[in-house]
Amino acid sequence: MRFPEFCGEWKETTLGKISEITKGSGISKDQLSEQGSPCILYGELYTKYKSEIIDEAYSRTELDSSSLVKSKANDVIIPCSGETAIDISTARCVSFNNILLGGDLNIIRLKHDDGGFFAYQLNGARKKDIARVAQGVSVVHLYGENLKHIRVYHPAIEEQKKITRLLSLIDERITTQNKIIEKLQSLISGLNDFLHLQVGGLSTSFEELGTSYSGLSGKSGDDFGKGKPYITYLNIYSNSIVNKEQVDYVVIGDNEKQNTLLYGDLLFTLSSETPDEVGIGAVYLGESDKYYLNSFCFGLHMTATNKVYSPYLAYLVSNSVFRKFIYPLAQGSTRFNLQKNDFMKKKFSLPTFESQKEIARTLNALSSKLETERKLLLNYQEQKQYLLGSMFI
Repeated sequence: MRFPEFCGEWKETTLGKISEITKGSGISKDQLSEQGSPCILYGELYTKYKSEIIDEAYSRTELDSSSLVKSKANDVIIPCSGETAIDISTARCVSFNNILLGGDLNIIRLKHDDGGFFAYQLNGARKKDIARVAQGVSVVHLYGENLKHIRVYHPAIEEQKKITRLLSLIDERITTQNKIIEKLQSLISGLNDFLHLQVGGLSTSFEELGTSYSGLSGKSGDDFGKGKPYITYLNIYSNSIVNKEQVDYVVIGDNEKQNTLLYGDLLFTLSSETPDEVGIGAVYLGESDKYYLNSFCFGLHMTATNKVYSPYLAYLVSNSVFRKFIYPLAQGSTRFNLQKNDFMKKKFSLPTFESQKEIARTLNALSSKLETERKLLLNYQEQKQYLLGSMFI
């Protein structure tokens, strides 16, 4: 795929021949402040800067900048270390001069080429090449000396800039779409809390509403990766309604006794590194007896079906009052665990069956809109990946 006004072969070279590769200088998280000089730390490439073009620095430091490394507009930066070889190959182009660049960043200062074009190329066609030269096991390192030998391709500067402009327009649309999703999520969350405060409810406990069961047991590493579908920890953590496509697989013997999910089951995470992430819940609204549950979660079969409207449960477990109900039940120091017995007995307020249906009806309309916007975001992201694969050699 190519713009029609351009022709001729792209030139093959190495990064070392078309750029100077250096490193940033030390700035740590605890040296960030509200005021001071704008700066970029390597970890922010994974968390804050989702697009290849950086047009705003989100962090600042009051460190003396005279001895620190400053960006030049068009610099390409890429982490020196990361958790995996694929993650480490995350390139961004800095659009401004004088942004302080942290010590765990490789800086690719191009001599004549467009930084945005090379950030996109390194994240697309060259990503696996970069991953192959990264070194390490528990922590992976990427050295400038290795980057120098990465083979790249470049057309005339006019074509580079036009490709960058096209891809950056898609990135802008992705950014806008993410903001739409965030606002919808905020609206749903606020309305969920408001509706629960308005309708009130009757005091009850989960042991009055159903029975608990555990996830998979007696499994070894060899049992996973094939067999029957089970709901993962991440699925429950990420969704208030279980995503039936987000599963892994486990071997289950013909006569093996393991608990399966029923329609309307509530699933909860048992442990986490922080207390506010313990007891994250999701409701299962799929077919009964088709799925199993991971061993780091537990489930509740709802037996009081005259008191509980299953689709409503997604909004019960995600409202702020319920999260405050869970928080005191998380115990631990380095890792926090949910005290399940206390959880089952502890009283909470449950709206009437009719109020549950009304809450679900109101919020489902917004949730459907949210799902549509998420699918649109996925389409934009897939379009970008297609272009990254089609426009670069």
